[in-house]
Amino acid sequence: MTYHYLLPVVAYLIGSISSAIVISKLFRLSDPRSVGSGNAGATNVLRSGNRVAALLTLVGDVLKGATPVWIAQIWGTSESIIGLSAMGVLLGHLYPIYFGFKGGKGVATSLGIYIALMPLIAVCAVIIWILVAVISRYSSLAALIAAASTIPLSLFFYDGISYVGVAFAIAAVLVFTHRGNIERLKLGTESKLSFGR
Repeated sequence: MTYHYLLPVVAYLIGSISSAIVISKLFRLSDPRSVGSGNAGATNVLRSGNRVAALLTLVGDVLKGATPVWIAQIWGTSESIIGLSAMGVLLGHLYPIYFGFKGGKGVATSLGIYIALMPLIAVCAVIIWILVAVISRYSSLAALIAAASTIPLSLFFYDGISYVGVAFAIAAVLVFTHRGNIERLKLGTESKLSFGR
C-alpha cells in the first residue's frame, strides 16, 4: 500500500523526539547539548548528576529506536520498508528536526532498532559491549566494537539483505558519530569508565 512508504518519514519524526532534551527539561536540568561532548544522549544527562534522568533517557532512546520498526513489522510492510524505517528513526535521533538537527550519537537508539529487528544480535551486542567495557573501561571503544560485531553476526544469523544492510549502515553511522572518540582513543585522552562507588 502507498502509505507504507510514509513509514520511514514517520520513523524519522519519531526519532527526532530527543529523550535527553525532553527529560532534561522535565527534570529542570541544563540542556545536555551544552555540556560534555555536546550530544543529546544519556551520557551527557548523567553528567548533570541525576541518574534517574539519565536512566529514563537511555530507556527512552531504546524504546524510540524499537517503536517505528515494530510498527512497520505489525503493518506487514516489506523488508526494505522495515529497514528504511530503522534508518529513518536513527537519522531522526542524530539530526532531530525539532531541535535544530543536533542530536545524540545513536548507540541506545541503535540498540532499540536491533531489539525490534534482530533481537539475537541485540543480545550479542550488549554482551560484547559489557565485556569490552569491563576490560578496557572505554565506553566508546565498547560501542564501536559491539557495532562492528553486528555485521558478521547479522550475516551469520540472518539472510535478509535489508537487515544485513541495516547492520552495515548502523556500524558506519556509529563510527562517524564517534570519530572524536576515535581520535581521543588514538591519543590516549579518552575518558575511562569508573566502576567504583
